[in-house]
Amino acid sequence: MMLVPALAQQLAIELGKSPLPLNQYYTISVRLHNQQLQGNTTFPEIEGFKKSNRYSSTKTIITGGNTTTILTITQNYAALEEGTYTLKPFTMKVNGQTLQSEGMEITVTEMQADVPQNANLPPDLIVPEEEQPQPEQEAEFVDKDDNAFLTIYTDKDEVFVGEGVNVILYFYLAEQDQRLLDFHDFANQMNGILRQLKQAHVWEETFDFTEITPEHVTVRGEPYLRFRLYEAVLYPITPKPLVFPQLRLEMIKYKVAKHPSLLTQDRQEGYKTFFSRPREVQVKELPPHPLRDVVPVGDYRLKEQLSQEVVPVGKTFRYIFQVEGTGNLTAIMPPSPETPSGLDFFPPDVQQDITRRAGTVMGTKRFLFTLIGREAGNYDMGRKMEWVYFNPTAAAYDTLRPTLKVQITGAPDTDALVMSRDLGVFYNIIQNEDNTLVSVHLANQIKRYTNIILLVLLAVSAFIFIKR
Repeated sequence: MMLVPALAQQLAIELGKSPLPLNQYYTISVRLHNQQLQGNTTFPEIEGFKKSNRYSSTKTIITGGNTTTILTITQNYAALEEGTYTLKPFTMKVNGQTLQSEGMEITVTEMQADVPQNANLPPDLIVPEEEQPQPEQEAEFVDKDDNAFLTIYTDKDEVFVGEGVNVILYFYLAEQDQRLLDFHDFANQMNGILRQLKQAHVWEETFDFTEITPEHVTVRGEPYLRFRLYEAVLYPITPKPLVFPQLRLEMIKYKVAKHPSLLTQDRQEGYKTFFSRPREVQVKELPPHPLRDVVPVGDYRLKEQLSQEVVPVGKTFRYIFQVEGTGNLTAIMPPSPETPSGLDFFPPDVQQDITRRAGTVMGTKRFLFTLIGREAGNYDMGRKMEWVYFNPTAAAYDTLRPTLKVQITGAPDTDALVMSRDLGVFYNIIQNEDNTLVSVHLANQIKRYTNIILLVLLAVSAFIFIKR
């Protein structure tokens, strides 16, 4: 026999011998040392063979006062005809451990009159030749009720345009029914489900999952496993409702043996489809306001910072306008300052940091303005800059205004003002370029000399041609 060890010989797969006569069984056995069989997956199918009966045997060895028990579960295979067959590599799960076999080539020869059909059975199970073997009794399976369901969860039933709503697709399974259900063709099914969850008029912030792991929760006092299959925060951009249709998920559903035993399979595979209830989230228009169509929606606060509070005339400084909070930060636009006399604003640099956690999208968006003071004076940043938004919690518009002030000192210097500006990359290389003066007539002189050379060459060529 071919032996496939596992777990330091505590569990092993044994393959039958080859070649073997047509009237003799080929066998695959699982051998367990000093442990009982608690569960195993089915034995593999072999092309050209038909599964026959299965049996178990126990062997006890006592050496030096130590007792070793070997339990062997054997599956018989009857060859259909002579030939060479391939047992492909396979795996089996026994007592929660995975065993692997590389398979083998099996050669089936012609019948041998002196080899009984049941030669592979242990001595205590051999039946007399005159007795006909009793047909193996078919296992009876029953379909047990499962406690599982598919559901779409939304944290709000009604939102404003631009307000986020958390959407999650859950699959719940009672802990005691774990052996009754398994996921089936999950990737393909989820692709179809995601297409149905997509909304045409929303901004979607999707939560990424590296793997689907169950959460332990309690439903009506009973322990359940909850699988989070999809999660996103959706921001509607029009007042159309968000409609989630009925979704379906097909699962493997096992029937269980009515009378389980070591010699029969304890589960039979089937399928069951679960359906979610459709859901709808209403979307409301924002209240009337001159900026209703452009204001961001969320719960925000302002942080600001000045690089200097006292700046000489003509020198640049930086002002940071940072919005932080909960909402669709990607859609936030920078404030548009009204440039006061004596102070120039340049377009801001933008930095964004978003965190998706606990069903919300939060973070910061930072606008870094560069400014130049052209005239001395005290400038209040809040007088000419403001940022209007709509707070859905308060159902009202609000405004973020800067509170910092900057003092510009000194007299205006036109040359210093020009040099303080960023004139672009063209002027950044001026220090490295050659400053030798070049005549503006140089191109005409080169052209004249080139024409003279061409005329001389033409005359020489004509002279040589006529002479020949």
